[in-house]
Parts: sequence; structure tokens; C-alpha cells
Amino acid sequence: MSKTLVAHEQSLAKIFSDDYVFRIPGYQRPYSWTTEQARELFDDLTGFMQSDGGAVDEMPPYFLGSIVLIKSEANPSSDVVDGQQRLTTLTILLAAIRACVAPDRATELTSLIYEKGSAIHGTKDRFRLTLRDRDCDFFQRYVQREKGFAELLDLKDTLPDSQSNIRANAHLFHTRLDKLTEDDRIRLAQFIVTRCYLVVVATPDLDSAYRIFSVLNSRGLDLSATDILKAQIIGSIPDMQKAAYTAKWEDAEDDLGRTTFGDLFSHIRMIYRKSKPKATLLKEFNDHVTELKNPVRFIDDILLPMARSYEEVLDAAYESTAHAEEVNESLRWLNRLEFTDWVPPSLAFMVRFRQQPDIVRRYFRDLERLAYGMLISKFGINERIDRFSRLTDHLELGSDLWNDESPLQLTPNEQHAVYSALDGPIYSTLAARARSAVLLRLDALLSEGGATYEYDTITVEHVLPQTPPPNSTWLEWFPDPKDRITWVHRVGNLALLTRRKNSAASNYDFATKKRAYFSRNGISPFVITTQVLDKVEWTPAIVEQRQNELLAVFESHWRLHDRKSLLDELIGL
Repeated sequence: MSKTLVAHEQSLAKIFSDDYVFRIPGYQRPYSWTTEQARELFDDLTGFMQSDGGAVDEMPPYFLGSIVLIKSEANPSSDVVDGQQRLTTLTILLAAIRACVAPDRATELTSLIYEKGSAIHGTKDRFRLTLRDRDCDFFQRYVQREKGFAELLDLKDTLPDSQSNIRANAHLFHTRLDKLTEDDRIRLAQFIVTRCYLVVVATPDLDSAYRIFSVLNSRGLDLSATDILKAQIIGSIPDMQKAAYTAKWEDAEDDLGRTTFGDLFSHIRMIYRKSKPKATLLKEFNDHVTELKNPVRFIDDILLPMARSYEEVLDAAYESTAHAEEVNESLRWLNRLEFTDWVPPSLAFMVRFRQQPDIVRRYFRDLERLAYGMLISKFGINERIDRFSRLTDHLELGSDLWNDESPLQLTPNEQHAVYSALDGPIYSTLAARARSAVLLRLDALLSEGGATYEYDTITVEHVLPQTPPPNSTWLEWFPDPKDRITWVHRVGNLALLTRRKNSAASNYDFATKKRAYFSRNGISPFVITTQVLDKVEWTPAIVEQRQNELLAVFESHWRLHDRKSLLDELIGL
């Protein structure tokens, strides 16, 4: 077998001929092009063709990029290392054109999609492109077979992501082609087959193909770090185990979804690296995830347990014989945060302790306390990464997570900082998403777990307006500007709405505002807002009393009783 790398420009007439029999190896990612990429391809092809306007055979060549194959020169069998998305999408497009042209033209297009077998010669149908096992039968039935395309357009079944993408792109192409004349469809098919080219890079083994694959990825083609890691990891597993571990990998990817599965690898990297990324995910994974040296162990002991834990954490779907709902309540509030730095130590924790519900409940209760404390006292990203990395270290060392020195616990100084921030003008000091999360957490505590918050819009609003109108009741209740400045942005003066803010309505007098703005038919879904509706006036004394009551709820839930500032310690209080 030649060891030479070969690269040629090939027209699609040559690509979809007997010279190549493409196969998507089992370790490859699923088909992932959405209608966005399919639409761009279709518009580029038709736009290029229409801009020329001349005879198809006189048009300049149109290049569609490159594909990387494992292939010997003498054998048409070709494992696709890079190019699955283009080859699959082009096959869907050819099938879509075939479905809406005359039978004789359709027969010509079929020859580009598969070679029909012969009863006389005893040969079977040979498809130009065979997808990975999970999608192979679906693709043959609904795309490559002549009668399948119409069935695909009518198919209403719930499908895996890859097959859903195939169906969606088929619909897109059908809709676009339906707007063309028969002649334009034939002309488009001629243009695609005879004037569109791919650069085919063929190499005889996976190692050299992987090197090319990595170089192409570094130059921005549509490949992900997870895809390369899959090729590397699955490719290192003995042949007799490859199929089984490919299935395990793809089950996890399907369960999480492609994007979330990619995020999981970033979290695993953080568990091992414990710092902000300083190189590519690929490099840091290879440098720091020691289990990669044993790919079977990595999949069984690291990837699959963490994939399961990640799904439970993201969906707040922990299952156990005890405390599951309490754990999931904490997870729901953690998932409302604007940062996800808390996820890596949580995955490391769940892999070790998920079968011990008492410990799981205690951990996530305290993690919520820590994470919201960081949010409220405005920890920076570097501070958060450092703190959660130290927490991962503690987990790995088996240290006590509940002693005073544990990074899971808020120190007295940190408790003081959290309490002081909560007692301050949180509307102006916290970003919109952060203050919404804090107020919703407070409302849930006031409701004692009976409230749900699945609303399209939730906003935080002032009771006393930021700019009270002249001669209003507000100024009678708050005649001193200092009182207005003191209380307007504090939690005692805030409420929640299930609608977007209305700057004019926010200045209504108190009675009108309660009736027309804070409630629907006199009712609000939020306890914190219902408290406001129960008042007949809104004075500094009422706001101060409410402030103290609400702070006491925070203090109790997040255990801020031991707060003591550095100044307190220095003066011995």
C-alpha cells in the first residue's frame, strides 16, 4: 500500500461515481448541519450560477472546500475523516432535485446517489455514501431511495438530532426548489455535478489523516475539538471493542445534545487543569487528562459518569430514595446563575457521592449559598475559578467539606460582605439578571417552596419610583430626598412583575400602581409582590420594617449569622 498523501481537485461528477464509496466511520460525530448551513450552501450555489447566466459548461469552477479520506489509490472504499457534512448535504440536495424533475432526469440523478445492483450479475445496490450505523438505514430509506424523499417530507416522528437535521434540510431544499422552474432545477443539477469541485485529500491511515484533520481544524473549518478527541480516543481502542465504545460515546452525546456534550469536555478540562484556559481544549486535554492514556478507562470511569451527572445537574433531575427534591431545588437555583464555574466541582462531587443522598443534599445546599454569595458580593471570574478549583482539590483529596477552612463554606468576612450587599442598594449594584435571580430566590423562600417561575418575562420593579412625580403621594410619604435615596434601590422597596417595565406606569400613585401594574385582577403570582399589595400606604417606616424582615429570610437560609467584618475582628467585637 502506498504511504503517499494524495490531493486532487475533483468535480462532483467524479466524487459521486464508482471511483469513491464513502463511509462515515462509527467514531465520527452525527450529522449536524442545520438549515442555516444548508440555506447558505443553496444560496451560494444558486447565486453563483445565476450571476454568470451563461451556458453551464462555460461557467468557471466553483470550489466547495476539501474532504479528508482514509483511502488507498487502487480501492474506491473511502473512510471520511473530514467532509461528512458537505457530502451528506449535497446528497440531500441531489435527492431533493431528483424528487421534482422528470423521470428520465431523476434516473440520471439516482446514478449519482447509488449504483443499482444487478440480478444477472448477482450484485447488490451500492450507495455512494453510507452514514454511521445509527443513521444509515434512515438515510437510505428516506433520502437515497427514489420514493423515500416524499415520505421524509411527510414524516412527523420525533427524531434524533442528526435525523431531524436531515429532515429539516430536506424541507428547506424542497421549498427552495419549488420556487424554481423545471429548467432552472435541471440547470442547477448540471452546475452542481459538472462545475462544482472538492479538493480530495486521501491518506492511507488514521494517524496521517488525523494530523491533516487537526491542521484543517486549526484553520477554522467546521470541526470541533470533541470530534477530534473522539477520533483520537476511539481510534486508540482495540478493533474488537471499537463498536461498543463508539455506541457508548454516541449514546452520551445523543442524551446531552451535541452542544452540551461539547460543554462537558470544557468542564472536564477544568476539573483537571483548575485554571482559565491557556491553550486549546485539545492541547490541555491531552496534557492534563491523564486517563486519556487508557481510552477505555477514560470512557468508562470519567466520560460516562460525568455525562450522567452533567445531565442531572443541568436538568435538576437528581434521582434518589431520599432528598431528591431538595437537591433539585438547589440545582434549579444554581442553574439560574449567570456563570457556570460551579459545574466542574459538582461533577467531580457527583461521581464520588451521588449514591449518598444526605451528603448530596448538604453539598448542593452549601454550594447554592457559596455561589449566590459570590454573585451578590461580586466575585470576579478569576476569583470564582480559583475558589471552585480549590473546592475540586478538596474533593479529590477527600478533605472535610464542612469545616471552617473548606472552600465550600463562606468565611465570617464573606458572610459580612454578602449581608452588607443585600442590605445595600442592590438594584443599582447588581446586574439585571443577578438581581432577578436574588429576588426570585427570596420569593421562593417566602413561598416555602410552593411557587414556580416559568414565565416568559420576569422583571424587578421599584415600589417607590426612582423619580416620583411632583405633588404626588410619594413625596408626601418621602418628603426628605435623603430617605428616597436611602430606600429606593433596596430590597425592601422592590417587587417582581411578569411583564416588561412601563416607565410611565412605574410613576403611578400607590393605589393605581397596585391595581394596574403590580397585579392582574388584584392578584400577583409572587409573594414578595403580594406583600406590597397588602399595604395601604408606603412610608419609610414600612420599607425599613420590610427590609429587616426580608434580610432575616436571607440570613436564615444562607446562614449569615457568623458574619464579622475585619474591622470588627480588629477592634475585638
